[in-house]
Amino acid sequence: MNDDKVKGNWKEMKGKVQQKWGKLTDDDVDKIDGRREELVGKLQQQYGKSREEAEREVDDYFK
Repeated sequence: MNDDKVKGNWKEMKGKVQQKWGKLTDDDVDKIDGRREELVGKLQQQYGKSREEAEREVDDYFK
């Protein structure tokens, strides 16, 4: 799924994203607002993942 589609459907996807990555707070998800780079950064911060690992996980999730 491309970035524009994710951003456009973000309100519908927020719950699923929080289920997948439970450490993300409502505030985190609101601030991400469908931006891939923001999500990658929050995953790095909350889960201690490397940038590459977080990017791969996000890309796999939104395929």
